Amino acid sequence: MRVLISGAGVAGPVLAYWLARHGFSVTVVERAPAPRRTGGHAVDLFRPAVDISEKMGLLPRIEERATGANRMTVVREGARRPVSVDLSRIFGVASERHVEIMRDDLIEIYYDATRDDVEYVFGDSITAIAPDGEVRFENAAPRRFDLVVGADGLHSDVRRLVFGEESRFGTFIGAYLGVLALPGFAAPDGEIRIHVGVGRTAGMYGSPRLGGARALFLFRSEREPGDHRDVSGQKDLLRGVFAGLHADVDRWLDELDRTPAFYFDSITQLRMDTWSRGRVTLVGDAGYSPGPAVGGSTTLAVVGAYVLAGELARADGDHERAFPAYERAMAEPVRGSREAALSAAKTVVPTSRLGTLGLARGARLISALPAGPRRALLRLTTGTARVYDSMTVEDYPPR
Repeated sequence: MRVLISGAGVAGPVLAYWLARHGFSVTVVERAPAPRRTGGHAVDLFRPAVDISEKMGLLPRIEERATGANRMTVVREGARRPVSVDLSRIFGVASERHVEIMRDDLIEIYYDATRDDVEYVFGDSITAIAPDGEVRFENAAPRRFDLVVGADGLHSDVRRLVFGEESRFGTFIGAYLGVLALPGFAAPDGEIRIHVGVGRTAGMYGSPRLGGARALFLFRSEREPGDHRDVSGQKDLLRGVFAGLHADVDRWLDELDRTPAFYFDSITQLRMDTWSRGRVTLVGDAGYSPGPAVGGSTTLAVVGAYVLAGELARADGDHERAFPAYERAMAEPVRGSREAALSAAKTVVPTSRLGTLGLARGARLISALPAGPRRALLRLTTGTARVYDSMTVEDYPPR
């Protein structure tokens, strides 16, 4: 059975790996000319995704490339003294197994695990999908597939072609994310430095493999998302929102026109009644994005890819049985991730000066408490402690 996957980010290669292990013939088409190295931010793999990566034999490589961040310094706007936080103790409450890794490194690891068993077509994209499985491409000749999977992110072409425009399904939660590479900057080993103001949070962190640092910007705005390809406008928006927060942040903003890698997007949740239609289904952010940077979308993408491949194998490729089973299995994880995203956005980007104080002091207190009280306080303050560890994932052994 021939399966076409659109997107070679995180979900696409993980899905391709497990489909190939289950005996499917897999092709992955990716718009970029090569595996993406876009300067993406650090992402979190929580227990379910760590377990799946371990089953793939990839956990040693993932741990080898972990960012190593174990402490956070919080500088509150107008405050004299920063607050130091032990991140390992906070993540230990949220998940029994956790790895933070740069998204580009994770994509490379998953791609390397599949490149010998999967056909990759770079520099092309899908332009039409017929009910009988015929697919037309921007550059290549038409081909016929038994199934098509959109793993092409929040702005999915597959979703647009099959289900309609993104505006029908996207729910903007009133916040934005920006990331830029800072090649000439040195971040202290293992430390994330955060500057927090009302409605805006900026941070800088490094990684042993980066050869520099990354700056991350989160801010609240009721301004509706514009064209996600308007890079110049996005940079101007960041300058306007973050100017004056702190001298460090101003220096990061000065690099906007020189940075070799820049990412910007709205924090938008996708809410669809179904992710499947005919021979087509969606996985990861293409179908159920809980919101970039705040909702555990990387973990959700890995879990979704594993479950989809498993249900297709269990149904012997019968999508009429497999797709509904996949959606049932993912319903609760998706719901939990959406709630976690809304809670995290409120916490990480405070809406008042009291909120900035609460973020700094709360983080310090949580990291200082013993495990039991620490877990209780995190649950009280966020309402979503251990949401990822609570995800139940079936075992789908290859045949």
